[in-house]
Amino acid sequence: MAIPETINHQDRLLSVNINQQDPVQHPTDGYFIQPLFLDPENGTWVLYAKFPPGTLLPRHFHTGTVHFFTTKGTWNYVEYPDDKQVAGSYLYEPGGSIHQFSVPEDAEEDAEGFMVVTGANVNFDDDDNLIDITDAGAIEQAIMGVCQMMQRDAPRYIKPGASAGFSFG
Repeated sequence: MAIPETINHQDRLLSVNINQQDPVQHPTDGYFIQPLFLDPENGTWVLYAKFPPGTLLPRHFHTGTVHFFTTKGTWNYVEYPDDKQVAGSYLYEPGGSIHQFSVPEDAEEDAEGFMVVTGANVNFDDDDNLIDITDAGAIEQAIMGVCQMMQRDAPRYIKPGASAGFSFG
């Protein structure tokens, strides 16, 4: 049997190093994200995130699955205070789950981790009113808006499509 012919030729590997670029800070919630892979067409987003002590994100409903690997610090969901996630923890969240992300106020360091998400987060305020919907396209738009507002270069990330490549250059 002959080896298959290459379908998607690559001159270079599609690779992003989080240590070679600055993360983008969320303008109101204060956490930092580094997009690694954003695919609005298929609803997949891959991020590396840093959450400072005291971070409390809106309660949200997942339309798809989440894989979250914690690399540093500690965090938990408000609904599961005894299930602390610490460096080395891998968490799988099924689609349809609802929870609120929290980093303890007294945490000694930022909570950091790598996440692979399909679908969207439907975000709610404390009165169960819809705030917004976060998906790969919304993240991409927000990152570009923040970078333009801050007059800084947007981070490089992998953007798939008919001819997969990087977000720029």
